Amino acid sequence: MSVQVKERITIESDKVSLSDCIDRLNTMSVEKKPVYSFFKRLFDIVFSVICLLVLVVPMAILALVIVIDSPGASPIYIQERIGKNGRRFKFFKFRSMVANADKMLDDLMHKNEMEGPAFKIKDDPRLTKVGKFIRRASIDELPQLLNILKGDMSFVGPRPPLEREVVQYTDDQLIRLLVTPGLTCYWQIQPSRNELTFDRWMELDAQYIKDRSLCTDISIMFKTVGAVLGMEGV
Repeated sequence: MSVQVKERITIESDKVSLSDCIDRLNTMSVEKKPVYSFFKRLFDIVFSVICLLVLVVPMAILALVIVIDSPGASPIYIQERIGKNGRRFKFFKFRSMVANADKMLDDLMHKNEMEGPAFKIKDDPRLTKVGKFIRRASIDELPQLLNILKGDMSFVGPRPPLEREVVQYTDDQLIRLLVTPGLTCYWQIQPSRNELTFDRWMELDAQYIKDRSLCTDISIMFKTVGAVLGMEGV
């Protein structure tokens, strides 16, 4: 991303607030699926409890390893994300970056390899030694089981964005905030997903909203297991 493009995005985003986006969002709608929504939430509660019970010891050990690798910082990284209908919530991850990673972002924006509002670069210098592994294995996402249990997220749905990303969304992209965000979705199971453009990522999320059903969710979850075992995370 060039400096000129970065400056333009910054200026444009300054003109739009989250409340403006929510106002636009309130004029939009997607098909209501009450039966599907009920069973989806029931599954999220039951399966997240089972996963937390099974994984509590491995997660505690991983937290200790992170503390040893990166002393002085919490093993759990808490970040504000935007959920369904533009609601803010606290998003949990295992820490995979140095403690001051957020402050380093501005200096790295010129290296952004993702078109659009999202930020992504290969070999991010902010990653810790343990962080590189847990990112690649996608196990840094495990604390989001708590988000799922709370109802902030679901197992399947568009990934929850940052506010700085949302204020740059077009109306077509904003639609992804009409459903509960998730741990995985169509983008996460694509071959070479990190080579896809931001616009294609948003198109896949829009397609999921149209396709969403219990069968679709189960299929995505099975394919996600394959992606995780293949160490396709970043």
